[in-house]
Order: sequence, then structure tokens, then C-alpha cells
Amino acid sequence: MLTSLSIKNYALIDKLHVEFNDGFSIITGETGAGKSILLGGLSLILGKRADLSSLKNTEEKCVIEAVFNISNYKLQSLFKAEDFDYDVQTIIRREILPSGKSRAFVNDSPVNLNSLQLLGERLIDIHSQHQTLQLTSNEFQFQVIDALAKNDAPLQTYKLELKAYKKLKKELQELLDFQADAIKEHDYNSFLLSELVEANLVDGELELLEEEYETLNNIEGIKEKLSEAYQLLNEEQIGILPALGTLKNTLQKLSSYSLKYEDLFKRVNSSLIDMDDVFREVDVFQDNLEADPNRLDVVDSKLRVLHNLMQKHVVDSILDLIAIKIQLEEKVSFTENLDESIQKKRLEIENKETELNTISKDIHSKRTAIIPELTKQLETILGSLGMPNAQFKIDAVYGKEFFANGKDDLSFLFSANKGGHFNELKKAASGGELSRIMLAIKSVLSKYIQLPTIMFDEIDTGVSGEISNKMGDIMLQMSKTMQVFSITHLPQIAAKGHSHFKVYKEDVNNVTQTNLVKLNHDERIVEIAQMLGGIEMSSSAIAHAKELLN
Repeated sequence: MLTSLSIKNYALIDKLHVEFNDGFSIITGETGAGKSILLGGLSLILGKRADLSSLKNTEEKCVIEAVFNISNYKLQSLFKAEDFDYDVQTIIRREILPSGKSRAFVNDSPVNLNSLQLLGERLIDIHSQHQTLQLTSNEFQFQVIDALAKNDAPLQTYKLELKAYKKLKKELQELLDFQADAIKEHDYNSFLLSELVEANLVDGELELLEEEYETLNNIEGIKEKLSEAYQLLNEEQIGILPALGTLKNTLQKLSSYSLKYEDLFKRVNSSLIDMDDVFREVDVFQDNLEADPNRLDVVDSKLRVLHNLMQKHVVDSILDLIAIKIQLEEKVSFTENLDESIQKKRLEIENKETELNTISKDIHSKRTAIIPELTKQLETILGSLGMPNAQFKIDAVYGKEFFANGKDDLSFLFSANKGGHFNELKKAASGGELSRIMLAIKSVLSKYIQLPTIMFDEIDTGVSGEISNKMGDIMLQMSKTMQVFSITHLPQIAAKGHSHFKVYKEDVNNVTQTNLVKLNHDERIVEIAQMLGGIEMSSSAIAHAKELLN
């Protein structure tokens, strides 16, 4: 509930602070006194956009602050989702700076207007002519029926399942679209893959093949050089090995004379051993080296294949080709198994449709079960509001399409006159009748769900006498479970409030200002008497005012 409202430097309001109680509060005042200004300031708290025209003094900032007791509103999840600091006594503040910039705060934490609007609509419901038009929208009509049918839980489940269902449908369409393109690419990808598979790719093979090719392609020259090396190592007269052998023997004889000669001997002996190993390897190379034209052709052919593949795929190594081969295998495999994937996705969709149908049928059953009760209550209330022949014809027909809130097509028809034809609300009801219908609906809703603070802005326009008395009774009854405000011009309604506030204008230093004051009992008598008989109050008007208040 709204516990207090402070306004500073807004329109005709210089400075205002007022505290409110629960129950039924009345706001009255002459036409033009500033009731719309009060509602405008409150709308800023609820997230309405602001501009510099809102400032009374353009050199100072405008500050509007409202305090709400939200202990019964179950808003913890909303505060968490929007990253607000939760407090039972929640303070909302709007500031409009002289620069034109606007700032909003919830419990002193900055918030954006979208978040503020989400919170605001859970705190105050300002019932204006604009909101009455909601009656004609299918969405609002469903909300009323579902509130009475207690469909909140199944609707939440349905919406989650519908989201998953739409995701599956999107994934299926993507698979089908991919399949159409993949079929065109499949043959080409399969061809590329077969080339890479036939190449029998092995990491590091390219270097080995290139080395083997160089050997086979230059075998005569290699043989010649190996033969020359063989002769240099083992020629009897000038060969390295015989010479080293002679040198070794010579130094071995010297080693007995001095340790320094023994060191030379060991070094030459080590070199001889190394050269002997080299000689043996050269000998083996000569024995194993044979011309093999066939093998040369094989190696040359394989190298050509590998180089062509690297050029085609614009890579520099066999490892890159192997990576491309793996990618192609995945693409080809995915395409070849696409029919199976599509079938699996269709089965998932069928299962999800079954779940949605089960939930939507439950929602439909609850709706059809509560509609007669809703119709009866609305017609009863409207009968007391001067519409004795008002009739509703509400039908929820279970259809084939999944909508955002189930599978029902809703027909919400109305007839105001006996024997009249049923038609859509916007065609069958006048503005005054729509206001009374909305009051009836809010009255019914208040019995089933915890509504936010509601403010009726001249809902009684165009009615008087006993009907206004009944409207006041309905709002008074609603105030037993929620905080209700009524901005009214009718004394019959004003007298039913638990609290009474008056909006008035006054001139201060030749400047017109709007103020709001809470009336005590005697002041209420005067206000209601003036509403009955004008500024010049008669004794009968005062007596009537006292009678209404009592």
C-alpha cells in the first residue's frame, strides 16, 4: 500500500507531503484544482517519462518520493530479477534536473525506467478512461478469467513448454534448411574427402618422401661420391685408415717415453675408431644403394598428390590436410545422418506438443468451469449499478493453434439491453457502461487475488443517485482486502471513505499553487455539503452531509 507521497517543485505544486492509511481514501476538489497534477506526479513514480515542463521552477530540480508497504505483495522474486534492494518499506524517488535529465531510485539504488515500470504496475493501478479501454482487449479478458480460474501455475508451465517447443521448431527448420543446402554440397564434400582418404595421410610423411625422392633421383651421383669416400678412407697407399693406423703405431711407441705422447696416441686411436665406423657405414651404404625406377615413380607420384592437395586446400602441411579431412568427415557424416536427426527432432516436437496439449486442456477446463461464475457475478454487480439487463456471453473454444496463453479462442460478448444483440464490448457498451463494467471486474478480481493499490479516477462520471451509492459500496467492499482511492465529484461516494483528502488551489505571493490536505470530520462535513449544494451551504445540505457520513 501507498503510505506517503512527497512532491517538490512539480507543475503547480511547490512542496507537498501527505501520508495515507489503508482502506478507502477519497480525493475531492473543484475542477481544475490539480487532481490531474497529483496523478501526473504519481505516474512519474510508476515510470512515466518526464520533461522540463514538469518543473515549477526551472532552476531547481523536481523531486517526487513515494513510500510503499509491500509486505503482502510477494515481490521478492521481482526485486531479485531486477537487482533491487528489497525492503518491506520500499521508497521510490524520481528526480527531474534543470538540465532535463531524469533519474529514478528504488531504495536509493539507481534504476532504469523499464524496471521502474515493471515494479510500478505491481504497486498502483490507476484506473482511468485509458485503462477502461483494456476491457476490450482479448489479453485483458483472458487475465480476468485466468485470475478467477487460478491458472497462474499451469500458465507459467505452459509458457516454459511453449518456449521450448518454439525452440525445437526453429531447430527443425534450421535442419531442413541445412539439408536443402547440404544435399548440393554433399557430393563435392564426399569427393574432397575421398581424395584425402586415398592419399593415406600420415603426419611427417612429406619430409621422409622428399628425402627418399632426392636419394632415388640422384643415385648415380651418390654412388660416385660414396665410392670416392671409400677410396679416400681405405686406399692402401694414401687412404685415411692405413695412414691413421701407421700414425697410431708410431705414437704408441712414443707413449712409453712420456705421458704427453700417450695422450696423442689416445686421441689418434679414437679418431681411427671413428674413421673405421665411418668406413663401415660407407661400405654398407654402397652395398644397399641400388637404382629403383619403380620406387622413384611411386615416391614422385605420392609427392605430386600431396603437393596438389596442399595447393588445393591452401595449406602448408600434411597436419593441416588431416584437420581438413576430419572436418569433411564430420560434414559428410552429418549430412548422411541428417534424415535420422530430422526424424529425431520431429519426435521431440511431437512429444512437446503432447505435453502442451495436456497443459492447455487443463487451462481450458479451468476457464470453462469458472466462466459461469464470472458471468453471474458481473451481471449481479452491474444490475446494482443501474444496468439490470446487462448480459455477458463468454466462450472459450479449444482450438488447434498454440497461443501465448493456451489454445483457446475467447469470445467475450456483451448486451446492455433486454432483447439486444450480443456484440464485442467496444461496440456494445458506451464509455460510462465500460467504466461500470471495469469496476465490476475489479470488484470480482479483488475476491480472488491480491490486487495492488487501486486509484479510480472519476469512475463515477455520468452517474448519480442510487447508482453512485452502489459504486461507493463496491469500492468500500474492495477496500477490505486492498487499498482503494477514489477521485470523485459525488458526495455519495465521498462520504463512504475512511479518509478524505482535498485538492485545492491557493495564491501565495501572487503565485498559484496546488495543495493536498487531509480533512478532519468537521471539514469533511463542509466539503460534502459544498459538493451537495455549492459554496453557499444550506442547513439542509449540512444535515444531508452529516447523514451521509453517519
